[in-house]
Order: sequence, then structure tokens, then C-alpha cells
Amino acid sequence: MRVNKKYSCLPAEEKGIHIINIRAIEDIGYDHHESTLLNSLSKNPDADCKYGLYFRDGKRKVDYILVYHYKKSSAGKTLARRAQHNDSSVRSSKQDQPLPGKGVQLEMGGSEPHLDYHEDDKRFRREEYEGNLVEAGLELERDEDTKIHGIGFVKIHAPWNVLCREAEFLKLKMPTKKMYQINQTHGLLKKINSVIQKITEPIQPKVAEHKPQTVKRLSYPFSREKQHLFDLSDKDSFFDSKTRSTIVYEILKRTTCTKAKYSMGITSLLANGVYSAAYPLHDGDYEGENVEPNDRKLLCEEWASYGVFYKYQPIDLVRKYFGEKIGLYFAWLGVYTQMLIPASIVGIIVFLYGCATVDENIPSMEMCDQRNNITMCPLCDKTCSYWKMSSACATARASHLFDNPATVFFSVFMALWAATFMEHWKRKQMRLNYRWDLTGFEEEEDHPRAEYEAKVLEKSLRKEHKHKETDKEKLTWKDRFPAYLTNFVGIIFMVGLTFAIVFGVIIYRISTAAALAISSTPSGRSSVRVTVTATAVIINLVVIIILDEVYGCIARWLTQIEVPKTDKNFEERLIFKAFLLKFVNAYTPIFYVAFFKGRFVGRPGDYVYIFHSFRMEECAPGGCLMELCIQLSIIMLGKQLIQNNLFEIGIPKMKKFIRYLKLKRRRSLDHEEHMKKKQRYEVDYNLEPFAGLTPEYMEMIIQFGFVTLFVASFPLAPLFALLNNIIEIRLDAKKFVTELRRPVAVRAKDIGIWYNILRGIGKLAVIINAFVISFTSDFIPRLVYLYMYSENGTMHGFVNHTLSSFNVSDFQAGTAPNDPLDLGYEVQICRYKDYREPPWSENKYDISKDFWAVLAARLAFVIVFQNLVMFMSEFVDWIIPDIPKDISQQIHKEKVLMVEVFMREEQGKLQMLETWKDKDRKKGENCNNHSPRLSGSHSGSLSSCHSYPLDV
Repeated sequence: MRVNKKYSCLPAEEKGIHIINIRAIEDIGYDHHESTLLNSLSKNPDADCKYGLYFRDGKRKVDYILVYHYKKSSAGKTLARRAQHNDSSVRSSKQDQPLPGKGVQLEMGGSEPHLDYHEDDKRFRREEYEGNLVEAGLELERDEDTKIHGIGFVKIHAPWNVLCREAEFLKLKMPTKKMYQINQTHGLLKKINSVIQKITEPIQPKVAEHKPQTVKRLSYPFSREKQHLFDLSDKDSFFDSKTRSTIVYEILKRTTCTKAKYSMGITSLLANGVYSAAYPLHDGDYEGENVEPNDRKLLCEEWASYGVFYKYQPIDLVRKYFGEKIGLYFAWLGVYTQMLIPASIVGIIVFLYGCATVDENIPSMEMCDQRNNITMCPLCDKTCSYWKMSSACATARASHLFDNPATVFFSVFMALWAATFMEHWKRKQMRLNYRWDLTGFEEEEDHPRAEYEAKVLEKSLRKEHKHKETDKEKLTWKDRFPAYLTNFVGIIFMVGLTFAIVFGVIIYRISTAAALAISSTPSGRSSVRVTVTATAVIINLVVIIILDEVYGCIARWLTQIEVPKTDKNFEERLIFKAFLLKFVNAYTPIFYVAFFKGRFVGRPGDYVYIFHSFRMEECAPGGCLMELCIQLSIIMLGKQLIQNNLFEIGIPKMKKFIRYLKLKRRRSLDHEEHMKKKQRYEVDYNLEPFAGLTPEYMEMIIQFGFVTLFVASFPLAPLFALLNNIIEIRLDAKKFVTELRRPVAVRAKDIGIWYNILRGIGKLAVIINAFVISFTSDFIPRLVYLYMYSENGTMHGFVNHTLSSFNVSDFQAGTAPNDPLDLGYEVQICRYKDYREPPWSENKYDISKDFWAVLAARLAFVIVFQNLVMFMSEFVDWIIPDIPKDISQQIHKEKVLMVEVFMREEQGKLQMLETWKDKDRKKGENCNNHSPRLSGSHSGSLSSCHSYPLDV
């Protein structure tokens, strides 16, 4: 492949010192310090190209970087220099090496050991691919002499004509010359808005893009035929860096390398190790002295700093720098965090109401009253003895903080809050679509993924080998059936593994409770329930965090073996699998405590056993809601603190430190190179590659589930979520700005499948909260007692009503307490929590009619609560329009203005044609008037007359 002229070569004379002289000095062994001194006297070429942001000529901007590994011996380096010195036709700077495989290798002959086959193959593929990029119109420049040895960089620049061509292909909406006034509010609304702007001015970011705009440029899909419509006064800034990198990436994806019948785009080349990385450059440094102002520095100061946590996010600047998809994520996160403020306030009020009324709660007062002298049945066989109900006083009082009438109101409020949040986000999304010129944007089918193309190629080669005539191949369900079967079996196995781990924790709780009950100290016996609950929740938390990471990797592997066709299909399938596994992992322990613990215990004398030795767990006398609150709070806070924050801070720092150590080990002892400032693309190469938004969304969706699904048991969940998100926004911002390579900007008009998942969680939250209030809390039994059984219309006697009696003589052999006199007296009758007939009844220990009355009330409440809240949510959804009225008016106004622009253009063309016709007619008349006199030149005059329109 020949060296195309678009591969930039900077003449050595422009550096101020002849390149041959420097190389001669190096080759004869002069000290490197002297070489450095000579270079310091010349003009610094790195400063001209802004340290890698531009080509060596300092004019052409670097839009994209390709990185590759190469092997090169020190002897080869010297020979390469001599070869370039001898070759007068290819003269390049030390930074800009010619294409591999050209004159250098030919001159060296057998002096340099031949590279292995795989390295040669990769080099040939790179040469062909880069040649195809040049043919596509891109301009390339190579740099192999960097501080990172063994790493080569290919800088890519898209010239103006390529940008225009691709912008037209991609139908990018660009601003035209036409500007129009944005409709402003009038009267009272205008005054209110002005007051709000003055109040919120201190919390607004100091960026130009965030200021309210009164005028907007009319946007239209770019067209080379209609360039006169667009404002091209500054062509360098017409396409910003985000758009330029997007255009180059589209070319990289569709440009192929076809050696050995293997069609490869940039994704395939990266997957096969031909290139090790591909990324656009950051705009510059974000810290340090004498740093030129740039968007990255501005984002770091006004967005990616913990000191500005109280400010709004500069979403428009985020979109300008990172693209619409990342901009929408941070906009959604901001809306979600704002909506958590009212939910947190109401949750705090509900919690304070529980604190204020705890001393007035009659059931907890009865449980704490030692005069009642209620003796409870043992919690385990043999080793556990009888105990006083008053010993559970603290648990009963704490349960009232979360199990009170206000929690029912809070559950209804949170269901409506979720519906309002979804509607508010849809409206915010439409405003962003209008502001970002995404109205009417439809996502087109993406290029096939590298793995999909490889599978299709493998399938076509198999059929060619069998001499079958085939049309264009594609993967069918038959090809994917083994992968689908593996996915089904794998997901079932992972869900079963989660259930098995939860079951193991249950066994731990039961056995630990029995072991601690043997303790001779009264304090040890009194704290059994708290100790078992706390340690079991911590074990659950550790297992959840570990399995989260494992399930994320397994979900990716299961999606990869399915071989989805496009990146969008891959992402959606990955999200579905990862969410399903992580949802089951995070919520299974909580579901067990909420709906299963204490339901299948049996009764004294006829308990349900696991493995014929372990009795099923019972709830505390105050119910399981307090334990559910402990479980939910520890898992939620632990996940947020450890997984979301420590992992996000600690792991990137650790990876960065490891990369630093590796580079330090590989760094040359060459003093000149050591003192040289790194190029922008070298600095960005050391950053962490962008891995997508799925992990960021996933942690927020799981948190949204904690906030909505079991909020009846933990009203403070929105408050803790709010505090976490305030840190999370700045943490993610800092990660994107300072620790990650700049991602390729992706256009998107919504958050995709995540919206459907949020809606599903919102619907599920209504059902789960109805069952939590009805079956986990004592709200319904209290209502039934108050209106059906209370003698004086109060809650006095409720605790006694919920307890059944058991004659200790009915214990099964070998299950009675070893120390029946532990309380100091002989027990004849003990009590347990259930609705059963007493031992002196004809049908002793059978379920009583009170149980069926309470069950009917519980089911009725579930049905009424679910339908009422669903109806109210749908009403909120219906009453709030998806598109704000002012935005719909502005979109209509844009359409009308665009029609006017084109009608005016058509009228101008018609007037011009009419003018030409009039001039042609007059010219023809003049020719006819002069024809008798100038008969000899008649034909010539006519031809000259009729040639006029053509000239014009």
C-alpha cells in the first residue's frame, strides 16, 4: 500500500534545526543533555500542536485517536532513522513515522529479526484499514515516538467536506441563520418566574449554556445543497468536538478491512487486538497553572466538584461535551434527586409522628406493663424456657415508629409520588428534546456488531464448504437456540442459587438463636433476637454485594453468547438479564422477612421443623415490621455506602495507580523523553475506558426499588436516598470528567428501556405496599379489633386478643423446656401469637373464627388499596400532559417558520428565473430589430443572444 499524501509529514526545516544533524549527533554517541540543549534552542513543535490536540502543523484538529501495540528493537530504531535519512522522498519528523512496512523495513533487510506472524497480520490489517480511511476522506498522522514505549497512536482529522457529507448522511440538525423569539410568560406568571430566578440565582451554575434564553436559532437537518441557510461564518466551530468525533466514529464503524475474506470494522479490529483502543480526545487539562479555558475545565469547576453540590447541574454543557445520551442520564438523575426532597420531608414527618405518639400507643403500653404478667411459650425446643412478654417492650415501642396509621398515608403518598415523578420526567425530557433539537429524531438501525458479523461469516463459510448456493446470511432462532437454552438454564440456576443462600442464612438464624439461648447470662438471652437479626443482615449484605458483581459478569456473558445483531439489542438484553438477577439478589432476603417469616411456624406442640431438628422462625410479639425495617435499612445503606460510593471511588483509584506503576516500570531512562511533556492522547490513554451507562442506571433503579417497594416499613428511605444521590451526582461527574476517557457522543431522545423498568417498579410498589400494610403490619388486626371486638371502642385488650393459650402438658415428648422453673414459678398455661381455639375448647388449637375475620379484612384492604391507588396514579398520569403546552407551541412555531423560510427561498428562485426570462426576451427583441442591417452576422448575433442564460 502506498503512503498517501494525506499522511502528514512536517518538513524538518520548520523545526528550526535540521533533523539529520540531530540524528547524526545521537548516532555517534553525543550526550543526550547536549541534544536536549540543542532542541531547547529551537521552536517547540509540541506547543504548536497544543500538545496533541492538533496535527503537527498546528492547524488541523485531532478528532479521534487509534492506539495499537507494536514491537520494535532499539537497533531497529537506529536503522529506521538512517533509512529515513537516506530516503529523500519521505522526510518526516521524529514524532511522525511513516506507515509501517514501507521503506524502513526494506532498507533494514535482515538486520532486524522478523516479527511473528500475528504481529505481521495485525500490521497488514492496520495498513489496509488506514488506507481505506484515507480513501474515505479522513486525514491521518502517526506517532510512535511517545513516552509510552511499544504504543503507537494514529491521529485522525475529518476535513470540512467530509464533515458536511457525513452530517448530511446522519441527518444532523444544525442551527440556521434564522433566529426567532421564544414565547415568554406574561402577567403574574412572569413576575413569579422572575422572583424564582432571583431566589435561585446563587444555586445556578456559572456557565453560559445554563442562562435562560429568549431567542433560539431555527435548526434543520444539514444539507450541502442548502449550505446558504446555515451560519458558516466560523467553519472551525460550526461542528463542535462532540459532533466531529461522532462523525469520525461513524466512518470508523462502516469502514472495513477485507483481507482473507474477513470484513472488519473498528469494533472487530478492537476485539481482535489489531488496535488496542479508540477514543476521542478531551478538550484539554482541567487543572494546573496556565491552563487554557475549555469546556472540560469549566465542567470540573461548576459540576464535578463536591463544593458545588448545592447547585443545579449545567445539563446543556454536559450534553455539549458528552452527548445527548449521557446528558439525559444526568438530567434524569437530577430530576429524581429533586423529587426525593418532598418525599424525604413527608417521610421525616411520618417518622416524627411515630416518635410523638409512641407513649400514647395502647398496645405497646400493654406489652410493657409488667402487671399483666403474660407468660409466653418457649422460642425453641428444650434449651429455651418460658419468658415474659414485657421483656420485648423495647421492640414493641420501636415497632410503633414505623407501624402506625401515618405509614398507610405515606404508602399512598409514595405511590402518587412515583406516578408524578414519571410524568414530571416525561415533560422534562420533552423540554430537553426541544432545546437539543431532537424533535422528530428517530434512531436508525445501527451497524451490526463485530461478533454478529463473525458468526454470519462462519455460517456462510460452512455453507460454501458444502457447495450450497446461499443468499445473504443472517442468524436465525435455530442458530441461537443453544444460547437461548443456556440463558434459560443459567438464569434459573442463578435465581435458585440466591434462594439457596437465603435459605442458608435462615438456617444460620435458627441455629444461632438456639445456641445463644443456652447462654446462662440473662443479658445474653435478652439480646438473642437483636444479635441474630443484625449478624444475619450483615451476612446478607456481604453476599448481595459479592453476587452483584458476579451476576453482572454472568449477565454480560449470557448476552454475548446470544450474539445480538446491534449494540442497541445487546444493551437491552444485557439490561434485562442484569436487572432480573440483581433484583432477585437484592430483594429476596427482604421478601422473606416481609411475607414468609413467621407464617409457617405451626403452634406449640405441633411446630414445623426443618431437617427434623430446626424450628421455623417466629416474629417478635410486635410483629415482623421492625425486623423488616432493620433488614431494609442495613441493606440499602450498606449497598449505597460500600458498593455505590467506596467501590466507585476506590476501584478507579486503584486501577489508576496500577497503570501508573506499569508505565513507570516501562518508562525509558532517556532523559530527553523523561522531561518531555505528555501529549493529550497519551494522557487520555492512561485514563479508564468508558464502559457504558448500564452500571450507573442499575444502581439508581435498585435504589428506586428500595424507596418505593417497601416504603411502608421504612419511611426514612427517601431521605437516605436523597443524601446518597447528592454525593452520587458529583461522584459520577468527577469520574466522567477526570477519570474516564471521553466517550463517543451518542444521540438519544429518551432513557430507553429504563423508563419501562421504572414504570414496572412503580406498579409493583403499589401491590407490595398493600400486602406489607395488610399482612406484615398489625394495622388491619387493630382495625378489626377496634370495630368488632373492643368493648369500649378503644385498643385496650388488643394484645390479649391476639394471643392464644397453650397447655404445657400438651408439649410433644422431648420438646418441653429443660428448666421449666426458670421464671421462679411453675407454668401451666403459656401464650403464643395466633388466632386459635384455647385448650379448654372442644376443637382445641384449631383456627378460630377471629382468624378468618382478620384474613377477610386483610384481603379486602389489599383489593381496595390497590385499585384506589392505581386509579389515582392513572388519574395523575392522565391529568398531566406529556408535552408542556409552551413546548408544543414552540415546536409548531418552528415548523411554520421553516415552511416560511423555504417558501421565501422558492419565491426568490422564481423571481430570479422571471428576471432571466425578461432579460432573454429583451435581448431577443434587440437581435430581431437589428437583423436586416446585420444580415451577415445574423446567426452569430442570435447565438450570442441565446447563450446568455447559459453563461448566467
